[in-house]
Amino acid sequence: MNVLIEKIQQAHWADRVVTEGQLARILDGTPQRRYNLVNRALHRGELLHLRRGLYLLSSAKRDRKVHPFVLAQSLLPGSYVSFETALSFHGWIPESTPVTMGVTPGIRRQAMDVKEFGLFRFYPLALCAGYFLESVDRQVFVGQSALVAQPLRALLDIVCLRKVDVSGIMAFIESMRIDADLLAQIEDEELQRMLFVYKHKRVSSCILALQRELKA
Repeated sequence: MNVLIEKIQQAHWADRVVTEGQLARILDGTPQRRYNLVNRALHRGELLHLRRGLYLLSSAKRDRKVHPFVLAQSLLPGSYVSFETALSFHGWIPESTPVTMGVTPGIRRQAMDVKEFGLFRFYPLALCAGYFLESVDRQVFVGQSALVAQPLRALLDIVCLRKVDVSGIMAFIESMRIDADLLAQIEDEELQRMLFVYKHKRVSSCILALQRELKA
């Protein structure tokens, strides 16, 4: 077995994303030696290269599965999982999503294709300062955490990203096949909080329309 793989396992990092700096701390010798060990592990398929400076042991060398939401957090620190990915996680839409989608605190869209895990896409949104993590929860997956949007936040993120004009509950039911009973559970207090999150008037109009319907 590659010395690098043994060192990662001995450090109890077998199920975690490892940085270039962490590899430097656990490996003796020169940077060239470290480079050679990494390349050898990559060539053998024992190590996955996620993006610049980030690595993960292949599934054959890990003790447990790594959840894609946890991986998303490592690929783009500060981001959170949202859109259809979060809705599927919460059981609000009937199908799973082939892409892990999230919101980035940056200003550029980013897409990454990760072996064994598939596509990851991160999108910036026009959000008001101080409200980036409003209605976003920390969820734990096999001992590791990730930030995931609550259902209402994920819905409104979709409206914001895709510039959808939503006139009320039926628009969500028809376009996304969301159960009317789930939408009816949304509290007015939740909607009121979300009025402060987005800069786009389109999202505010959607929130106000939902408030009127749910109060009727």
